[in-house]
Amino acid sequence: MENDAPSAASTTPPRSWVRVLAGYHESRRARGVLEILITVIPFVLLWGLMWAALDAGYWAGLLLAVPAAGFLVRLFVIQHDCGHGSFFSSKRSNDWVGRVLGVVTFTAYDFWRRTHAIHHASAGNLDRPSIGDIETLTVREYRALPRSKRVRYRLYRHPLVLFGLGPAYLFLLRNRLPVDMMRSGRMPWLSTMGTNAAILLVSAALMWQLGFWPVLIVELSTTILAAAIGVWLFYVQHQFEDTYWDRGEHWRFHEAALHGSSHYDLPHVLRWFTANIGVHHVHHLCSRIPSYRLPEVLRDHPELREVGRLTLWQSLRCVRLVLWDEDERRLVSFREARALAASRARAAHPRAEPGLAVG
Repeated sequence: MENDAPSAASTTPPRSWVRVLAGYHESRRARGVLEILITVIPFVLLWGLMWAALDAGYWAGLLLAVPAAGFLVRLFVIQHDCGHGSFFSSKRSNDWVGRVLGVVTFTAYDFWRRTHAIHHASAGNLDRPSIGDIETLTVREYRALPRSKRVRYRLYRHPLVLFGLGPAYLFLLRNRLPVDMMRSGRMPWLSTMGTNAAILLVSAALMWQLGFWPVLIVELSTTILAAAIGVWLFYVQHQFEDTYWDRGEHWRFHEAALHGSSHYDLPHVLRWFTANIGVHHVHHLCSRIPSYRLPEVLRDHPELREVGRLTLWQSLRCVRLVLWDEDERRLVSFREARALAASRARAAHPRAEPGLAVG
């Protein structure tokens, strides 16, 4: 993360930016339709090419899964915009486009929209339940756990689980049953079961026409890869060293939005495939701005470019950050947590052996 002299954006109260950026809320129907067409058509063509390429061997089809997954990620971001009511001006258009795309992305739109709204309302609040977020403990919380739960947390935060097994489990299994929202009425179940039924019908029709195994291979390889990319994006958008987290009485929504979300400054081609979702600090501050207008915000207000900015290379270092240190007010690795605990122990008891290391 770049920490040069404070920019104008970092010294401007975050709440003030809400008024400045209100003019970018207006969606553009023609632009929205175009964004869908230039994403859906290549995705369908690539999906068909993957199916045809399986005759030449599984690996030939798997290579095409990479760009296909990129377009699937883009479709998910469009669905995400619909969930915020920002992609089109019409709520009806947003909701039905979102529901249809939810069948393609294996995500129950109405259920996801509710949990994602909770994420936006409480991101960075250490006293709120973690719904739709990556589980992150404070150093004190981790130290208070019994050894078995520390091992569980370490496994959960391991990159192979977080970006490999985890995304596959989330999109293929967990999203099929809204067990986390048992007390939220019928809506989560209706949304999820309706999406599940549509996925089964579409998949069955494709398998009947094209064959069971070819369709299964194409669907799974594309979905799992796109899920891993999506979880990585979500991770980097909030899990960086100088992010913003605080306790309930001190937590402030606008500060958490602007400074608790990164500006993931990706190369242009990746920025296109991720539909500008890397401009996440602006998105959290003003979620009604359509994704296709986020570059316009940075162009008109360049001072926002450096707020929470992460390059692709810098983002790789975020993988080691696993615990929130409330004293340092930053995310730290297990190794850093041990070193900081030992340093504080020495400062508190200069003649005693440090015994507060984080296991």
